[in-house]
Order: sequence, then C-alpha cells, then structure tokens
Amino acid sequence: MTKTQTPVQLADTLFHELRSLIEETRSSVAVTVNAALTMLYWRVGKRISKELLQEERAAYGAEILPTLSAKLLRDFGRGWSERNLAYMVRLAETFPDGDILQALSAKLSWSHFKAIIYLDDPLKRDFYAEMCRVESWNTRTLQKKIDSMLFERTALSKKPDELIRLELDGLRDEDRLTPDLVFRDPYFLDFLGITDRYLEKDLEGAILRELEKFLLELGVGFTFVARQKRIQVDNDDYYLDLLFFHRRLKRLVAIELKLGEFKPADKGQMELYLRWLDKYERQPDEKTPIGLILCSGKKQETVKLLALEQSGIRVAKYLTELPPREILAQELHKAIAQAKERIDLQLEHRKEVGP
Repeated sequence: MTKTQTPVQLADTLFHELRSLIEETRSSVAVTVNAALTMLYWRVGKRISKELLQEERAAYGAEILPTLSAKLLRDFGRGWSERNLAYMVRLAETFPDGDILQALSAKLSWSHFKAIIYLDDPLKRDFYAEMCRVESWNTRTLQKKIDSMLFERTALSKKPDELIRLELDGLRDEDRLTPDLVFRDPYFLDFLGITDRYLEKDLEGAILRELEKFLLELGVGFTFVARQKRIQVDNDDYYLDLLFFHRRLKRLVAIELKLGEFKPADKGQMELYLRWLDKYERQPDEKTPIGLILCSGKKQETVKLLALEQSGIRVAKYLTELPPREILAQELHKAIAQAKERIDLQLEHRKEVGP
C-alpha cells in the first residue's frame, strides 16, 4: 500500500486488476473448451459415419442414431440428441481434414459450424468459415452474411473454381486477404431509409447518419477517414465523396457515389483521385489506394471494356430497396455464370494464342 492510498482505495485498485485477470482467464478457458468440444463432436461424427452409416450399413443407419442417442442422453445428458448426432456426422463429412477443423475451432463455435455445414457448395462453406475466423463474426452476423448471399456478391465468386480455391487456401494458410474477398456487388443500403427521388448529397448524408450500419455492409476492417476530401490539382479543387482505410488490406479506399448508371467519365475522375491519394496521402507501409464507385446501375460491357481493375477501381451497384430473395438469387447466379464463362473464354483464347 502506498502512502497516498487508503485501504479502501487499494482494495478498489486490486479489485479492478483481479477482475480483468479473471475475465481474461475465463475467456481463454471458454475458447479452449469450445475447441475441445468441437473436436470431440468431429471425432464422434467421424466414428459414426465410418462404422455405422457408410460401411454397408446405410440401410439401417437411420435406426441406429435414435438408439445411440438415447443411450448417450442417459449417460451424458443434453447435447447428444439424434439431431445433434446428425450434425456431428455432417461435420465430419464436411471437414474431413481434422487439422483444418482444429484451426477453425479456435475461433468458431459449435453454433457457427451448424450454420455452415449444410451449405451446398464446398467453396462457399470454406469462404464463410475462413471469413468468420478472420473477421471474428458472431453466429448472428454469420447467419446474416449467409442470408444476404455475401459469397455470391463477392468478386471472388465470379472466378473459376480453381482460382477461388487458391485464394481461400491463401486466406487459410497465410491470412492473406485480397480485394476480391472484401469488395462485393451489389451493396445493400436499404437501412438508409431512402426511397423515390433523392440527390447524391442526400445519399451521402444518409450514409454518414448510418455510418455504423454502412461499415457493417462494407465489411470488417474499414475505418472512416473523411467526407468530401479536398483534392487540389493545379488551381482546381475536387472533392472525393468518402474516404476510408482498410486495415487488413493496408490501403486507402476512395468511394464515389453516383445516382445514375456508371459512365466511362467516372473512371477518369476516380483515377485522378487515386493518383493524388497515392502521391500525397499514402504512407510508406501502405499499398496503393483502391477506388469503389457505387452507382444505381452499370452496363457490363462498358465496365469490361474499360478494364477498371487494372487501375485499381471497382464498380458496384447499390440497392436502397431489397428485391425478393428469389429474384436476387437468380440475378446473382446469372452474373456468376456469365463472369465464369467470360473468364473461361479468355483463358481458352490465351491457350490458343500461346505465350
């Protein structure tokens, strides 16, 4: 006890220190227990799958699960229902590599895995699992991302499966996050409450009023930097609508808002902003700035011919009112199929032309 502290003050100081220590230890224990339980469930599912359901016993495997569940419930209580056993079998089938699952289980809970394992596409499952690990989504956020078809909205989903796998492996093995994993199209801005006619300044103002929700839609890692960032070139002043910084990409992200469809002139404007930011704002340890043009519509051939990504520019639609999920799914799946077909044709053309 110091001369300036009374016993009550010292007790108060110790209380806060010990409380932090206890809470940190509890969190660490919870993570360890969660990982151990997940691996236990995986081993149980693998054992059931191997011994009962696949080795010429599939015909009566469905009868064994209820019987097995009843015995486990009797001895170990809750958590061993027939439904949970089915989840465990599915977990083992979905994640055959125990090492990969163990790495994920340090961040993902059993509830996370239950939300992921029944997704129909292995690449989609791996995307949500790895993004959940990297961005520390809770189960509610994960389900919201799945329901909003985040994977289908990323640029990654429009690549050939082999390239998707390479990027996901890079994310898993090296925590390497790429723009194709971060940026999406379209963006959902229904939370702004904007309907009918509005001006660009109205859209910008609504985004700033709902900045927290806008950051959630952009994704984890974005930090707001400036609104109407002044860019001075020669004697002319220009104003960039919104400027953000992405911590994991380590680069500035310039965002321009357009009420109408994307126009070729928008590319030149964004290129000017990006080059100015690169020269005057980029720090030595940062990568080159990247631009996102959010517009109410875009023509695919116009975007393709301008080769925007070579200039570090992305173009995406924003929706202030969400269409029915069925219509959205149809549009996204159509866009993915067209993009993959276009890439396949480009690769085939390169093979024919040769190096």
